[in-house]
Amino acid sequence: MKKFIFVITILVSLNDAYCQSITASSLLELINKKSIKAKDYSVDAAIKVDLPFLKMLPINAKIYFKQKDKFKIVSKSISILPRQSFDQLTTLLQDPTSFSAMFQNSDTIGKVETKVVSIIPFSDTTDLILGRLWIDPISMLVFKSQLTTKSNGTILTEYFYGSQSEFGLPDKMIFTVDIKKFKIPKSVTIDINNSKPTKEVKDKKGKIFISLNNYLVNKGISDSVFDKKKE
Repeated sequence: MKKFIFVITILVSLNDAYCQSITASSLLELINKKSIKAKDYSVDAAIKVDLPFLKMLPINAKIYFKQKDKFKIVSKSISILPRQSFDQLTTLLQDPTSFSAMFQNSDTIGKVETKVVSIIPFSDTTDLILGRLWIDPISMLVFKSQLTTKSNGTILTEYFYGSQSEFGLPDKMIFTVDIKKFKIPKSVTIDINNSKPTKEVKDKKGKIFISLNNYLVNKGISDSVFDKKKE
């Protein structure tokens, strides 16, 4: 029993030493190496929107992605999906020369001790202003992100993993958005009782829930799938 406790203590000590020695940039590099294992994928998405003054039925969609930055959503309904937290973060991490990264602190999500990393883009022409990632340095998974953007304000995203964690692909995502700044497609019907939304409603937060099923990873996707002429 004493030998077992000794071995566990050594493993914990080694893990702590590893976490302390790794830099923010090298941690993001490892996250990127995990994500680029998925050269392409398609997945079924069930999207539920919970935004004040907005009534929408659940949306079914098909999502396609191909390295490095090809992304497409196919749906018979209007799709409300913040790309910044879905695929653009992956694209950003593929170019470590485009941003600086630094550790902020540690934070526990559920039972997981995560490292909080801040990302600041070097270019002021990008949509991203500031990013924060909550990363598990053991599994190399991002459990939460907070991205402040020019186009959609601040978007908080929670990630839940399962079937495709080896590629860093989540089974579920929850977006929390600023109603005041989040862009809603003009074609979406808004129930505001023929009056403008009040300031109280505009200042509220909204949520978008996405469940992802039936992943097909690295099966090959033709570039023609992303051809806008076929949309």
